[in-house]
Amino acid sequence: MEKHYKSIEEILPPPSFHMVGDGFRVHNFFPSQPKIGQTGMNPFFLLDYGSKWLVPPSDTPKGVGVHPHRGFETVTIAYHGKVAHHDSAGNSGVISEGDVQWMTAGAGVLHKEFHEVEFSRKGGIFQMVQIWVNLPAKNKMSPAKYQAIGNKDMTKVLLDDGKSIVELIAGEYNGMKGPAFTFSPVNLFNAKLIKGAKARFSFNKNYNTGMLVIEGEVRINNSKTGPENHFILFGHDGEDIIIEAIEKSVILVLSGEPIHEPIASYGPFVMNTEAEIKQAYEDYNNGKFGYLED
Repeated sequence: MEKHYKSIEEILPPPSFHMVGDGFRVHNFFPSQPKIGQTGMNPFFLLDYGSKWLVPPSDTPKGVGVHPHRGFETVTIAYHGKVAHHDSAGNSGVISEGDVQWMTAGAGVLHKEFHEVEFSRKGGIFQMVQIWVNLPAKNKMSPAKYQAIGNKDMTKVLLDDGKSIVELIAGEYNGMKGPAFTFSPVNLFNAKLIKGAKARFSFNKNYNTGMLVIEGEVRINNSKTGPENHFILFGHDGEDIIIEAIEKSVILVLSGEPIHEPIASYGPFVMNTEAEIKQAYEDYNNGKFGYLED
């Protein structure tokens, strides 16, 4: 019933883009946008959206060189293009369209990300999302970990129209679970809808919930319209959401239980106190994050 629908707090257009390294052109929906900030989508701390753009061919792959992280997880979701990843824990891999790379920085890791060599040589359409998922204090210093989640590994729930699907990366939908291990309750889905299709979701009213329209256009809760490249932020006064695809659409769905702990963040570190941030820099400068060649 309509009274149970989650309210729509705001539909946010993509902010101006900035470059991350020399290879990733992104719109930061949070934490830089005041409407969401550091806590409005907690436990999701950051969302960088690399909207669709044409990457020119390059013999030298562009991207981000070696840098550290501690205290959270990075989740990279590929829609178009290919990215190669290496980290100081010995993990490496390539994600391409439909794949996800889920890296737990934990106590500390160095990593680098570049356009995959062949993709770089040819150029092409590039579109990705990177999310930072905060870790509870008790898990911030856990060992670094890497989950390579290929599209074939995702749980796919067929909807009533027989063609649309909801791909589960993490969490639960219609009694089925996604493959990703998470340290706190997190739902992360891709809803891929044909024109006219409807998808229904239900999340705990206390969870922070949002949707990013990756492609197409949707009608939310039989009322407002979510255009392509816009982020829909929901309130906490209901549990149910219904989205209808006005045209063929792809929607990234995020909902998670907030971590009610202090947040101290600076640069590549997300901790609980300023002292922990200072310690992270000391540990990094003293080589405690391992070694990774540039």
